[in-house]
Amino acid sequence: MVAFQFPPAAVGSGYQRPLGFARHLPEFGWEPVILTAGVSAYPRVSAASERLVPAGCEVHRALALDAGRHFAIHGKYPGFLAKPDRWMSWWLPAVLQGLGLIRKRRIDAIWSTYPIMTAHAIAGTLSRRSRLPWVADFRDPVASSVSTNNSFALHSQQRGERHVMGSAARVVLTTTGALQHYAKHWPTAAQEGRLCVIPNGYDDEAFANLAPRANHLTGAPLRLVHSGVLYPDGRDPVPFLTALSRLRNKHMLADDAIQVVLRASGSEDTYREQLRRLDLEGVVELAPPISNREALEEQAAADGLLLFQGVKFDRQIPAKVYGYLRIGRPIFALIGRRGDTAALLRETGGATSVPLDDVDAIEAGLLSFLDALRMGRALPADAAVIARYSRRSGAAQLAGLLTQVST
Repeated sequence: MVAFQFPPAAVGSGYQRPLGFARHLPEFGWEPVILTAGVSAYPRVSAASERLVPAGCEVHRALALDAGRHFAIHGKYPGFLAKPDRWMSWWLPAVLQGLGLIRKRRIDAIWSTYPIMTAHAIAGTLSRRSRLPWVADFRDPVASSVSTNNSFALHSQQRGERHVMGSAARVVLTTTGALQHYAKHWPTAAQEGRLCVIPNGYDDEAFANLAPRANHLTGAPLRLVHSGVLYPDGRDPVPFLTALSRLRNKHMLADDAIQVVLRASGSEDTYREQLRRLDLEGVVELAPPISNREALEEQAAADGLLLFQGVKFDRQIPAKVYGYLRIGRPIFALIGRRGDTAALLRETGGATSVPLDDVDAIEAGLLSFLDALRMGRALPADAAVIARYSRRSGAAQLAGLLTQVST
């Protein structure tokens, strides 16, 4: 299993998918051998994430340097050091170590995961040299994972994508929309049955021993929480903040009726100015990052959860959505109505959905959502449907693919 992001990496949630597969694959007859990057490649590490690795899981690390940190002068570095990404230095050490592991451990199949394209380059080389079948986990489409403002990076990633689509025995996406996108652009792979979906999901272990939510106190403000990065292009909270300000100005929402927490937005200075402009400084809190466990506890204690995802990301489902659903709190979703996230929320229930950029629709939907919360009429998602999206279920699907390609 070739995965750049693996504990003790502490950047985002990228390690959770490979870690979840590694935890559950043995139950379905596959023993994972992890090939990942040296710890120096990570800008931040977390001992807490390392404790999540199951006992006995075999993890091997190959030297990897980050061009953006290790080779930069005054923040700049040569473009050829980032082809296909900033961790291309990982390729040769990982290939050499991987070939040794293939011989020593009698490997039956190779799996690799995006969004670090070098992981696919390593797996492709190992597959070609060993003639072992390769399952490439793409997660989200390249076009939505790389900045279009950086043409060099985009073209390099697209070359990597072509290599994967031409060489991998199976290409795994996380949503139906992504599958349809790839089937359109790579019809041969689709016709050969090499494209498939294994959704993102949640780890049941992460939710163990969460304190039960206390009953809402009459007269206390309703608390809405969003966890994670926000930005103007695709996940912009300003229309929501504008609608919230309108409701207060029209006296349809009392000053102390609601408290909003935007946790770890990453753009606090930008949104702080917006809060001043809209007179929401006492209503909306721009909260700092906290641990994953603390974030889950905060979500579990909230009256409702906020989700921001514009139509740009219609072919993606953020990993946090599965955590939100597993937590079981009602969701106010500002999303594209024809996207994969909207389809998932229609399937599971438990959410009120409005367009991200339609202030009028947000205003009406938020007022209705808050009324439902106060009256206890906001229903949670269907637990039986949510169970289909556990990491264990995804590992069972991956085990089936590995068996298909290796027999």
